[in-house]
Amino acid sequence: MKRSLTMLLCGIFILPGCAEEPKPTTVTYFLDNPIALEAALVHCGQNRSESRYEAECVNARQAISIIEAKEERSRKAEFELESDKKREALRRTQQAAAEARRRSEEAQRKREEAEYLAQFGELPPADSIDITVDESAANAPGIVVPEATDSGDVTNRPAESTPASDGGNAPSATASPVPDLDAVRDELRRRAEETVD
Repeated sequence: MKRSLTMLLCGIFILPGCAEEPKPTTVTYFLDNPIALEAALVHCGQNRSESRYEAECVNARQAISIIEAKEERSRKAEFELESDKKREALRRTQQAAAEARRRSEEAQRKREEAEYLAQFGELPPADSIDITVDESAANAPGIVVPEATDSGDVTNRPAESTPASDGGNAPSATASPVPDLDAVRDELRRRAEETVD
């Protein structure tokens, strides 16, 4: 009986020694279970020199590297998306500014054209709707043409009217009496005789 008891005790002590070591926690398990990963990191961080090459600590560090790489890719994708949105907003702003500049230049060109045409008493083209020109206020020579008379007498014509000048550079009509044709001929003869003498 002593012998069987001895063998039983030896078997009890040998059995744990022959039992297989538990397998270390895998990287995939750590990726799926962040609490287990945190526990392993705390355990591995307590004594770094001894746990540096333990399989579980190596797997935990590898899981942390994978998680950090995923987070970095996610941040990079977010930054690129935000950057794309900013570029698109900047492009729209530049297009709107270019369109506003083009419209302003077109309006200025039409305004200058209308001012130029107004000097000659002409209306601007019909397509320039936004520019209104007061025809009566145009800086242009204004002439009142008298109605034709049956007598044909040129000396009875009324003097041409002169519009009020607003200080512009357009020529204005001046009132000058219409000379008698016979008086002009006499004056020309007189001058010709003086130059001959």
